[in-house]
Amino acid sequence: MPVGVTGTSRILVRMGPATTLTELGAARFVVAVDKMLAVYTAAMKPAAAQLAGRRSIMARHSTNPGFRALAMLDADGQPVAFTYGFHGEPGQWWHDVVNFALSASAGAAEAQHWLTDSFEVAELHVTPAYQHQGLGRSLLYRLTADLEEPCALLSTHDSESPARHLYRSAGFVDLLTTFRFSGGDPPYAVMGAELPLRPGPA
Repeated sequence: MPVGVTGTSRILVRMGPATTLTELGAARFVVAVDKMLAVYTAAMKPAAAQLAGRRSIMARHSTNPGFRALAMLDADGQPVAFTYGFHGEPGQWWHDVVNFALSASAGAAEAQHWLTDSFEVAELHVTPAYQHQGLGRSLLYRLTADLEEPCALLSTHDSESPARHLYRSAGFVDLLTTFRFSGGDPPYAVMGAELPLRPGPA
């Protein structure tokens, strides 16, 4: 069953002959979470032992306030890219960890500026066969459009990757670098941007 045509989902725009941008409600996202996990796996190549935990986190995130999810579907209605995010608030693990670290490194006022009323871009992934076609940019801009929050936050691997370049071009700036969320994690950059995002390339 195509993920974007039933339940609390709606087609937003057709992105050429190969992909369609679709908004998923929280309930439909949970139904499709295994398909989203497959996109995540293809893009990130995580260890198999991490997948059950990642699936649980993704499903739990759908209950957060202000949850918004988008997917790019191929001609057969299967997701080839997705993103989601939600309103950040105290009590959420990522929010609290970043708030503590940013307060320690830049001061409480800086942490308050970015974290008091923010939208967290939690995941944004594109399968390798569909990368470098502008799908990630389209998802990022659509996800953060018309939000009430004045800023958006995210974390990404602290490397000069295409994802990092995309975020910088959209106006995201480094708030934390070489940051590790846990002892075994690779270093991450935490980035923030004022909303609306900076206009992308024509």
